[in-house]
Amino acid sequence: MRIVVGISGGVDSSVAAYLLKEQGHDVIGLFMVNWEEKDGSCTAEEDYEDVKRVCNKIGIPYFSVNYSKEYYDRVFEYFLDEYKKGRTPNPDVLCNREVKFGPFLEQAKKLGADKIATGHYAKKIEKDGLYYLAKAHDLNKDQSYFLNQLSQEQLGSVLFPLEDIDKTKVREIAHKLGLSNADKKDSTGICFIGERNFKNFLKEYLPAKPGKILDLEGKEVGRHDGLMYYTLGQRRGLNIGGLKGGNGERWFVIKKDLGNNVLYVSQGEDDLLYSDYLFASAFNWIPKVPSEKEFDCLAKFRYRQPDQKVKVKVLDDKNIRVDFEESQRAITPGQFVVLYDKEGICLGGGIIDSSFKKNGLKIS
Repeated sequence: MRIVVGISGGVDSSVAAYLLKEQGHDVIGLFMVNWEEKDGSCTAEEDYEDVKRVCNKIGIPYFSVNYSKEYYDRVFEYFLDEYKKGRTPNPDVLCNREVKFGPFLEQAKKLGADKIATGHYAKKIEKDGLYYLAKAHDLNKDQSYFLNQLSQEQLGSVLFPLEDIDKTKVREIAHKLGLSNADKKDSTGICFIGERNFKNFLKEYLPAKPGKILDLEGKEVGRHDGLMYYTLGQRRGLNIGGLKGGNGERWFVIKKDLGNNVLYVSQGEDDLLYSDYLFASAFNWIPKVPSEKEFDCLAKFRYRQPDQKVKVKVLDDKNIRVDFEESQRAITPGQFVVLYDKEGICLGGGIIDSSFKKNGLKIS
């Protein structure tokens, strides 16, 4: 079988390519350039050098493709638009759906691929002609959260060679093969920002609009640099720590008022950050919309969060209400809520729009 592997220069995709070649497949490495930057903050050139070394070592052909325009149009524009609305987006989820499993899949087909493969830690299960997404064997590295927007066609086209292997074993294999990237650090954060200061990066694309920081009694306690730089529950970087009249406890962001360009903060008890249910839209069901309109399951509201017990109400094909068994802190509009059953099968995900307390008080 001809398989085109999305190879990033990291150890996971490199070992994924090697494992497929060992299984006797015709493997091709495809490196994606999704962002172009001339100031050295983007590591694409160094990563491609790693790709060359790895592919030559394991003996597979490789190509580089530039998807920076597609990325800008399909992912980055959305990222900026969400920040303008005062929300906190997750571009990595969209990057998977719109680029890694979009133009990349099309390019792979042009190369005669039967399947594509990635170095994601996730599992695919096929049953009765439908494709299910599940958590990987290595739960600490599981990345199914980021794949919650994949369609049936996209899931049907992909293989996850690392689905049953843990990260320690992956590095062992890389060392045994003598791969130059065996100890390469995992990439973290948003790919196009790299190691740069987030605030400085955002400033290049969105005009900052400074304004007042008020406490809940309406007293001005400081100035903010622009609402887009702050997220619910944030404690660091508020620069109001030594304020007179405060109770000595740390301040945190409680609310963003876009209309009046005001950042609201509070001290001490953070009860006002806790909510009991949320509404989400643009929900992508895997493998299909459930027949039940209400059911119990597990949910994550951010990556790496332990699964939370919830009750889901299906409002229509794309909109849901999620009630939490335990109140949740700092539910953030723009992020994804991802649902799982108790076996670790991903039921899909959607974008969080708002959250509320039991009494109907809007929290975010």
